[in-house]
Amino acid sequence: MSKAADLARTASASETALSNRNVVINGDYTISQRGTSFTSQTGVAYHLDRWEMYGYNMGDGVYRVDQSTDAPAGFSNSNKVSCTTADASQDANNQMFFQQMIEGLNSSHINYFVSSPDTVTLSFWVKSNRTGSYSLALKLSDNGSAQDNTSTRIYNSTYSVSVANTWENKTITIVLDTNSDTKVVTNGFAMAVQFWLGGGTNRDGSAANSWIANGNAATASDNLDILGSTSNDWYITGVQLEVGPVATPFEHRSYGQELALCQRYYQRIGDIARVSYGLANAHSTTTVYCPIRFMTTMRVAPSQTTSATNGNFYVTGSGQQQTTGTVTIGTEGLNPNGVTVSVPVSTLTIGQSFWFNTVNANGWIAWEAEL
Repeated sequence: MSKAADLARTASASETALSNRNVVINGDYTISQRGTSFTSQTGVAYHLDRWEMYGYNMGDGVYRVDQSTDAPAGFSNSNKVSCTTADASQDANNQMFFQQMIEGLNSSHINYFVSSPDTVTLSFWVKSNRTGSYSLALKLSDNGSAQDNTSTRIYNSTYSVSVANTWENKTITIVLDTNSDTKVVTNGFAMAVQFWLGGGTNRDGSAANSWIANGNAATASDNLDILGSTSNDWYITGVQLEVGPVATPFEHRSYGQELALCQRYYQRIGDIARVSYGLANAHSTTTVYCPIRFMTTMRVAPSQTTSATNGNFYVTGSGQQQTTGTVTIGTEGLNPNGVTVSVPVSTLTIGQSFWFNTVNANGWIAWEAEL
């Protein structure tokens, strides 16, 4: 075997040994359970799985989020943020940032709040029509402090977009905080990666490249107003946060594995006709209870939303089929592994068994346990 082949095998083995190193979930934006396009966005919302946009004091500005197929080589998707209605005059207190909050159980192996903390590397691909410097931040919760709490620690920094409308790979290396705080190792908020897209004059100019108490300001940069023009857009993909001073190749997990990781925080069943939620029983003459087992254990007992409109679901069995009323939240047995939904129907006999299904693509139930 040639020396080149030996080196190739060694490199391949090294990369394989580095599996499960990326603490960011859905960093390549392949998972989109909530949808693939989100228009008329004006505030705080989750869009593609695990990623949240924070928008405050946005004036007339309206943004849009898309799962885009515009991506650099080696990737199939990116997250695109664009301006659909410009804000004529940016509010001094405007804040707009794109973030993922990371659970303590997924980052407990990372050492910080100690005298000799780990070094981590954040890497990603970015593209925008606007060149210049952009702000980003890494946050660390102190003993469960929220991401916007002053007890949370923050490291503000910048990266540059050098060429307009061109994919560029960026790497930021950060030595973690030595502050004598308490890191989160449970299922609560532990860390956050933030990419700033808007910051008014009162929210622009925080100290850069050092650990400080959290505040509502980003490091000064050229591009803190994506809502300034409907020509503006910003794409990102390949987001990876890992221990070590070097950015390793992006960890491409299988679609099934990435989906299961996302379903810990959000899962949705339905959106097509005749999806079955399971076997239900008539609890009373007008109510069917259907226990639902989640597809994976969720982070905490979730909140529940449904398409709600009467006629999107039906029960069938015991010689009859009935379209249901509004499906409601079931408090019986609500836990990270499952829930019981209450299904209103017409006159039944207590104890009858039915299958609970969607009627059409308008029927869905979703559960959320985001940080």
